[in-house]
Amino acid sequence: MQQVSASTIIYTALALFAFAGNSVLCRLALQDQLIDAASFTAIRLVSGACVLFILLSVARAKTRPADSVRLTLRVKWLGPVSLFVYAVAFSYAYISLETGIGALILFASVQLSLVAINLWQGKTPLPLEWCGIAIAFGGFVYLVYPTLSQPSFYGFVLMVVAGIAWGFYTLAGRNSTEPLTASSFNFSYSVPLSLLLLVFTIAQTSLTLEGIGLAILTGGLTSGVGYALWYKALEQLSLTLAGVLQLLVPVIAAVGGVLFAGEAVSQELLFGALLIIGGIALMLLAPRRL
Repeated sequence: MQQVSASTIIYTALALFAFAGNSVLCRLALQDQLIDAASFTAIRLVSGACVLFILLSVARAKTRPADSVRLTLRVKWLGPVSLFVYAVAFSYAYISLETGIGALILFASVQLSLVAINLWQGKTPLPLEWCGIAIAFGGFVYLVYPTLSQPSFYGFVLMVVAGIAWGFYTLAGRNSTEPLTASSFNFSYSVPLSLLLLVFTIAQTSLTLEGIGLAILTGGLTSGVGYALWYKALEQLSLTLAGVLQLLVPVIAAVGGVLFAGEAVSQELLFGALLIIGGIALMLLAPRRL
């Protein structure tokens, strides 16, 4: 059985809630055309970098001078580049995709990319873990199926790219020893790329105060802080389990709709959630049962 500490469970839960909130804020900003995709991406990454820089500065101020050397991180380009590619592709994909099909493509791509990375590294899941993956993914498909429609090819390709990029961003987090420092560097070094994107898309710029506010909130809270928490959780999560756990995000978003938007509790929500949670439980228990 994979040993996961109580703190890791908390970090994971908070990160998944942040991911769910991130999706909601992105949809509000982009589907309501409150801001263009390039500007949303740039503001999101810049605000995330600023918030993480402040948090990192506070953390360093609380350490002894000798410890500040340990916090220094050699820049690795996998994190910043994969973060930028994910953010850009995600933003542009949601212009032409509906919420359900976009979520299905994104999280399917994330899970498959992480499983593929594990296989490439020679880490083959156990038989019962394969069963857990299949059950959880089946529950996810059942949950979002009623909202599906024929996706645009443009949006489909972009969301697949976003999912693969997020898989590599998660891989970069598995190799980090200082989650807050790693997240801060990833966001900071993605900023020049986002500013370059603005240069090439300046003719399509469209801004509103509400759109800017949503982009800042998305970057600073649900992206910056949320991704730092995710990197912290990855210290004890396998890549395969990390991919399956992210299938909980649409369940959390759906429950939020029931609690805060007065939406009805549907059969799809209950049955899909049970399958996803059951698949995750099977993955956690598989090594011990074998």
